[in-house]
Parts: sequence; structure tokens; C-alpha cells
Amino acid sequence: MHFTLLHTYTCPHFGVCNSSNTIFFHSLDDAMSLSHLTTPLCCTSSTSDSLLTASCVKKKMNSTALCHEASKERIRKLFNKVELSVSSYDTAWVAMIPSPASPHTPFFPQCLNWLLYNQLLDGSWGLPDRHPLLMNDALLSTLASILALKQWGVGEDQINRGLRFIQSNITSINDENQHPPIGFGILFPSMIEYAQNLGINLPIGATSLEAMIQKREIELHRGSQSNSDGRRAYLAYVSEGMLESQDWKSIMKYQRKNGSLFNSPATTAAVFQCHKNAECLGYLQSVLEKFENAVPTTYPLDIYARLCMIDSLERLGINHHFKEEIRSVLDEIFRYWMQGVEDIFLDPTTCAMAFRMLRLNGYDVSSDPFYQYSEDKFAESLKGYLKDVGAVIELYRASQAIIHPDESILVRQSLWTKHLLKQESSPYRLYADKLRSYVDLEIKDVLNFPYHANLERLLNRRSMEHYNTVETRILKASYRSCNLANQEILKLAVEDFNICQAIHIEELKQLSRWVVERRLDTLKFARQKLAYCYFSCAATIFSPELSDARISWAKSGVLTTVVDDFFDVGGSEEEHVNLIQLVEKWDVDINTVCCSETVKIIFSAIHSTVCEIGEKSVKQQGRNVKNNVIKIWLNLVQSMFREAEWLRTKTVPTIGDYMENAYISFALGPIVLPALYLVGPKLSDEVTENHELNYLYKLMSTCGRLLNDIHSFKRESEEGKLNVLALRIAHGNGVITAEDATEEMKGIAEEKRRELLRLILQEKGSVVPRECKDLFWKMIKVLHLFYMKDDGFTSHEMHSSVNAVLKKPVILNELLVHSQQNLSPVKATNDLML
Repeated sequence: MHFTLLHTYTCPHFGVCNSSNTIFFHSLDDAMSLSHLTTPLCCTSSTSDSLLTASCVKKKMNSTALCHEASKERIRKLFNKVELSVSSYDTAWVAMIPSPASPHTPFFPQCLNWLLYNQLLDGSWGLPDRHPLLMNDALLSTLASILALKQWGVGEDQINRGLRFIQSNITSINDENQHPPIGFGILFPSMIEYAQNLGINLPIGATSLEAMIQKREIELHRGSQSNSDGRRAYLAYVSEGMLESQDWKSIMKYQRKNGSLFNSPATTAAVFQCHKNAECLGYLQSVLEKFENAVPTTYPLDIYARLCMIDSLERLGINHHFKEEIRSVLDEIFRYWMQGVEDIFLDPTTCAMAFRMLRLNGYDVSSDPFYQYSEDKFAESLKGYLKDVGAVIELYRASQAIIHPDESILVRQSLWTKHLLKQESSPYRLYADKLRSYVDLEIKDVLNFPYHANLERLLNRRSMEHYNTVETRILKASYRSCNLANQEILKLAVEDFNICQAIHIEELKQLSRWVVERRLDTLKFARQKLAYCYFSCAATIFSPELSDARISWAKSGVLTTVVDDFFDVGGSEEEHVNLIQLVEKWDVDINTVCCSETVKIIFSAIHSTVCEIGEKSVKQQGRNVKNNVIKIWLNLVQSMFREAEWLRTKTVPTIGDYMENAYISFALGPIVLPALYLVGPKLSDEVTENHELNYLYKLMSTCGRLLNDIHSFKRESEEGKLNVLALRIAHGNGVITAEDATEEMKGIAEEKRRELLRLILQEKGSVVPRECKDLFWKMIKVLHLFYMKDDGFTSHEMHSSVNAVLKKPVILNELLVHSQQNLSPVKATNDLML
């Protein structure tokens, strides 16, 4: 009847070496099934096992520190400086600006010189080692560079080599698999016309040229039918391709405080040529002052790049190595947020990322800015006009950070962005700034794993397998940044993951010995849940130094499952009462006071585990918290007894009475609450008895109980067991259907989850340390993942996820080969998309 943590997986293969009293696992499958052991092992004591594991952890941590320090130092430097590649395309447009003193000389000769000396070996201009699907980007950059050189009458050899490159690759403009730069359909044919005016004999047939111009006219005509703000912004953004037809005064409304148009040097250069705006010139001069002889395709990018870097570190699971640096960056971005800096609020992608990261890291930020990105307003924006899927992804992610009941803007944002992302043929994949293969993976990931069901270690593994160390972003021209993609970051993530995994494997072996030593495997009525119990903590509280918390969490998960089954099917009323009395008295002689061998096994295991937790708590808390943990267990067995009594007497409780008892009987208390003492911060009795902590526990457990009852309703109804949906129908005077009850309880569960997140993120007035509050949210993630489709505890669909965290190491070389060969993202080693 009760689903505590972690239901079942059974495998018939399990190896035992009796001669040395040591269990050898041939595979993780062996560790996941203990039910076939018949010979008890004379293992070393739990204390010895703990010391052994502690020693192992210490060695691993020392090894980690030595291996990681150099990598971490190189990554730290990236926080202080955003590195950005320069753009041949944009540099060419700046080079084309004539000097006000003489129209026959360039205003920025250094840009012209840069073009002369930075042609690639194949005759093109652009990023070296380009992805094969970015040939149109190379064509655009090459043609722009040729125009600049021809305008000033220099570089004849470079021009000819560039023309040969265009001739050899011109057919790519008709390749639908190519990823075109933004505005390519307007910019490229327009630049061909500019070239003809300069007397350049382009190696393009008249038929091909006519086809390109016709496509441009069709695009312009199609856009003219929707005279939206987004279209006007788009045409302004590609102004360099429409020099003869632009209304330059109307375009100036897009000028930013830094003097640029769209933070684009090319656009700004084109506007300055025609409008001679002093602020435009100031922007171009400031960019050249920073980059010297060339300009990037977008600048500044600091806020966005730093947000992306933090996001990558979090998704890869190595953000804990950079807590100070991340906090410093977020403090700065929070100041910008409060000041209304336009580089945040003029771009929906940056705005959404800033909101999500600030809010989830405890900063008090309002969701009001998203009113400017409501569905209709976003569609009218530049990125909406471009069907930019990257912006839609980030708006969807941001919408999941709802913590207030009145944030209807985020609710609506979640609905419309999710709808767009679900459409396989959605036009909102057209102008993603990444290659389609990576964007498709992002969409699949964000839809399958919402924030509240995304276990950290599974997210980390997927992120490593999808990470592109040579990632190229595409706007009007391609660009790269070490802050956005970095081999050093991936290397650190892989090393960190594999070292933690090795420690987790050792801990799982220790726990397997403990199950046998305590004879829990002999209780035939009890489900064997060790692997899933341990997986739930290894996938969330994975750092090496948190070994004590993981062991406590996993052992308690196993025990609560056993006790749940004991009260449900395995014990008599006499045995139930006996177990409760033993927990109440605690210090007893188990050989004389236990009414059965079953009670003796269960109480002995609880007793030793609670004492072990108490001893470990001394190191963290400076005191033994054993008595606190005993109270938690007593509350649990009493609540389970109450449910058993209701069934025995065929009592139908009210929903209120049922839920007041059921959130305790759901059995998360002994798992999560003792672990709070073992994750670092000191917790006084005043804090642990405070309303805040108790409310966190109640919200988490109530949400979990509702999820459990929703997914087990059909089975439990057939078995005649208590369930909140059945009670809602029974007390509904015949007008409440099962569907009505299900939707109602889903809504309540969602409300509890949002309220829990609000309390976890709230810093003002909170007495519970954030590290402790996070455990409640980590458990919520476990519950939502396991109940995402059905009861994940009893299905085999979780097996691959368990393997990914506890069995299969990540192979760095495989990931690097895929990235460096410009292949599609490496296929995940396991199917984590439930």
C-alpha cells in the first residue's frame, strides 16, 4: 500500500566468496538484487565499513584535488574575461567606411590590413576549422572581405583566391542542410549586386544569380504582408544588405545606449555610412579599442556569455568548485537587473537566463519583465520574427521557476513555449544559433526533464554527452567563445563524475554487505530496493565529502521500505504493536523483548542505523542527534500503525485526517531529516523544531504522497486500500469522478511543490541553511522523476538511469573525438529519455 522510496529490480546473478567473507559483484546487476542470498555473511562491522569508506573517500578527494586544481585555475580565469572570436564579415563592413577627410581612403585602415593578412588557406575568410554545414557563412564572409579589398583597390591576389573559393562552393547556397547565417537570403544577393557595381567579375552564372535575387524578392514580399515590429527590426538588423532602400531615420529607433544597432558592428557600420551618427562611430571605435584590428559579430556579449558559462558549470555538475566566482558574477548581474540594463532586457534569451539563474540562486527578482515577452509580443519581436528556438527554450526554462501564486505570466509562458517546442515541424527551429542536431537534443531534454524532475547526476551525464567543445554560434556570421564552449570545462566535468562514481560504487558495495549482515534479505515479504535507494542519493548528493549523508539516506530508504511492507503485509497486529513499543523504549534487550524473529531483525537494523547516524552527527554537529532521529522513526511507525488500523477496522477517514497522517506514513522523514545533520551546516534543536523546517518536510511529503496516490490509484482501488483519490470520490457525494479527483490532486501537488521551492529559495527570514533546504528539493526531484510516467519504482525503465550514475564511466576521448571531428552529439550511452 505504501510506496516509500524505491521499488524493485531483480536480477538472478549474484556472486559470493564465502572463504573471505567478501561479496564480489560481477556487475551492477549483482548489487541490485540481494534476494537470492541464502548464506549470512560474517562481515566486518558497520563502523569498520564506514572507516574503510571514509579512507577511500579521503584518498579519492586528495586525488581529485591534485588532478583538478590546474583545470580549475584555467576555468577561473574565464570568469574575469569574456573571450570572443572576431568576424571577417563585420570587420569587412567596418573597413568599407570611408574617411570623412577623404572618401578615397578607409576610416579604419587597420581593419583593411587585418583582412589582407587573415585570409584562410582555401581562399576564404571566416572562422578556421569551420563546420561543414556552415559553408554559406564562409561564402558571406568571403564576399564581404572581397568587397572591402576591391573598394580600396588593394589585395588583388587575395581577391582572386577568394573568388575561386566562391566558385568552388557556390552550390552550397542551394543545399537545404546548410545552416545559413541570419539574413543570408537578403545579404548575399545584395552583396553580389554591390560587387558587380564595383566591377568584380563574380564566378556565378546568370541563372544562379537571377534565382538568388528572385528568392530575396520573395522573402521581402512575404515579410511585407506582416508589417510587424519584428519584421521592421529584422530589416534594420540586415541594413547593410538594403543600403538603397532603407529609411535610416526610422532605423535609429533601434540604437542602443552604447551607440550600436543591435550590438552588431556590421549593422552599425552600415548605418554610420549613411547617417554619420556620432554615437555609432563611438561604438565602433570602442570595439576596435578592445579588439584592436578587427571586430566580432556581436558586442558586448559579457552578460550572456557569463550566464551561459554558469549554466554549463551547473549542468555539468562542477559548479561547486566555483562557488565564489559564480556568486560574484550573479551579484553583478543582479545589480544590472535592478538597474534595468538593456543588454539583459532587450534580449529575451538573456532576460530568461538571468531570471532563472538569479531566482534559483536565491535572488529576489520579479517575473514582470516577461510581460514584454508574452506570446503575442514575442511573436512581434525580432527573435519571434526569426523563429528563434533558442529564445523559446530559455523562456520555457524560466517559466518553471514559479514560486508565487500570482505569477500567471509564467504559467501562460510555460504553456505557449512548451507547445512550440513540441511541434516537430515548428518554424521555431529556423534561426537557432546552434546546429540543428544540438538544438534538437536541447529541445528533447528540456521537454522530457522539467526542472522539478531533473536529477543532477543524470543531467550532468547527458550534458557531458551533448557538450560540444568546439561549438560555433551563428548570427549574421559565426563566432566562438571559450566561455560558451571549452574543452577544459568538459575535462574537469568528466574527471569529477568518474571519481565520484568510483566512490559511489564502493559505497554501494558497503551497503550491500550491510543488508546481508542485518539479515534484511531474509525478510521474504520485503521488497529489495537497495540500488534504487542508493541511486536516489548518489544522483543528487554526489560530492565525495557527503558520504555520511548518502549512507544515512540509503540505509534509511531501505529500512523505510521494509517497515512499510511490514505494516502493509508482513506483520501481525501483535508484531506491529511490539515494534512501536521497542522504538518507544529504545534501549532494550532484543533477545528477550521481541515477539518474533521478524521484529528482532527490523528493530535491530533500525537501532544500529540510528546509533550510527548519531555517532556520525557528532563530527558535523558537535553533539549526538540520536534522540532526534528516534522521534522521527517513532512518528513513522505510529502513523503506519494508524493506517493499518483503519484498514483492519474498515474505517473511512476524512481526507484531512488521511493526509495529516499520510504525509508522515509516506516515510520520507527518516530518509531526509537525519541527512540534514550530515551535509555540513550546524542545526540546533531550535532550528530543527522550527515551523519552517517542519513545513518544508510537510510540503515535500504531501507532494510525494499525492503523486504516489495518483499513480497507484487503480491498483489500490482494486485491492481496497486507502488512497486520497478514492477518499475524494467517496466524500464527493457522487459527483466527483476519478478524472476530477486526479486533476484536483495534481493541482494540489503542484501548489505544494511551488510553495516548497519558494521557501527553499527564500533567504530573508529563513533560519534553515540553504544546503539543508536543498535536500527537500532533491527529494522532490527524485519523486517527480520516478512518477513521471507511472510508478517508476516498479518498472524497469529506471534501470538505464541507475546504470548511468552508478556503473558506466564517461569516456572523455569519445566525447572529444565527436566534438573535434564536427560530428553530431555523441549518442547517450543509455536511454535517459523516459
